[in-house]
Amino acid sequence: MATSVFLSSAYLAPVEYYAKLLAYDKVYVEQHDHYMKQTYRNRCTIAAPDGELPLSIPTVKPDTPKCLVRDIRISDHGNWRHLHWNAIESAYNHTPFFEYYKDDFRPFYEKKYEFLIDFNEALCQLVCSLIDIQPDMERTTTYRTDFTADEDDFRERIHPKKDFRTEDADFIAYPYYQVFQDRLGFLPNLSIIDLLFNMGPESLLVLQKCIRG
Repeated sequence: MATSVFLSSAYLAPVEYYAKLLAYDKVYVEQHDHYMKQTYRNRCTIAAPDGELPLSIPTVKPDTPKCLVRDIRISDHGNWRHLHWNAIESAYNHTPFFEYYKDDFRPFYEKKYEFLIDFNEALCQLVCSLIDIQPDMERTTTYRTDFTADEDDFRERIHPKKDFRTEDADFIAYPYYQVFQDRLGFLPNLSIIDLLFNMGPESLLVLQKCIRG
């Protein structure tokens, strides 16, 4: 297995993404790719009472057609911070660990970040500290298209429009308790906060079982 992985920047990324942070010795987060909508760069998927619910961060329309992810600014349009936090609270306030963690997450929906990549990175650092993983992460310095046998490229493979079952043979969507499971069945590969709020300190054990060894 390769020891380094390349990932896109992601907003409250899915469980699969965090399994990569645990599985690889070195993680490179791409900041020189062209920004595209409808990816995990600015959206996540949570479990609402009626099923999967995507949450998207509005971004400022760039001046040029091809804008690098590192230059994408967050828009204040549509009161999204309030809407996202309300959706998260309403989806997870009955989970075993939401009360325990909510004060860690709420400030991210009160403070304004200018750049999407900075917001995503700060949230990722918080999640890693709560799960108790210490990935060796850094942003890329250039955009690469060639990789060695020791490097895996998941920048476009972890994607809301792609099926992880066909894209990623090394990831197992290991089932864990979900608060709406009786009604919806198990919903795999949701945002990492779904795992964290439902499983708390056991999130790390679940992540370890998501890695095909």
